[in-house]
Amino acid sequence: MSALLYGLDVFINALRGGFLAVALVVALVCLLDWLVRIRRINPFGPLAGFLRNSIRPFMAPVERRVVRAGGSPASAPWWTLVVVVLAGIIALELLAFVRDQAAIAAGMLSGGLRGALRLGISWAFELLRFAIIVRVIVSWVHPSPFAWYVRWSYTLTEWLLHPLRGFIPLVMMIDITPIVAYFLLGIVQGFLMRLA
Repeated sequence: MSALLYGLDVFINALRGGFLAVALVVALVCLLDWLVRIRRINPFGPLAGFLRNSIRPFMAPVERRVVRAGGSPASAPWWTLVVVVLAGIIALELLAFVRDQAAIAAGMLSGGLRGALRLGISWAFELLRFAIIVRVIVSWVHPSPFAWYVRWSYTLTEWLLHPLRGFIPLVMMIDITPIVAYFLLGIVQGFLMRLA
């Protein structure tokens, strides 16, 4: 198992360097495209033509969203850079999470049945806490609770949040129930881990 963890560490470090290189190239391209869009570089020159024909098709989905949200098309290159950087960060964090979970699983499973039980408890509570975080973040953009990307978090957490809302008041018009539930899950997990 240590060879697998070492391989994951090497892969994550290599990917981190690759994402940094890609982000730097995208930043340079976005800077050039932005300079063309604001007419600091000749919009009819060969560089502008190259950017228009080769690069802007990749930026088109971001530009459409920026324009629909009321933004300027000239800001599309910077939003594209934000999307690329966030995608890299999310990918690296997911890989680090998988690596950490593999290390935790290896350590706990070496404890036999008791370790497997502790691993199951740990993963179940981590999933519940993650669902609460997703639900809070999603509540900022107000999607339908029946959307496929939201429904799972409501299904996993409503059994806990609904009863808590009955006696936890709003604090300055903010529902603090998810925060209380998050900490309650940590307390219950700690108690169950000591028992297991």
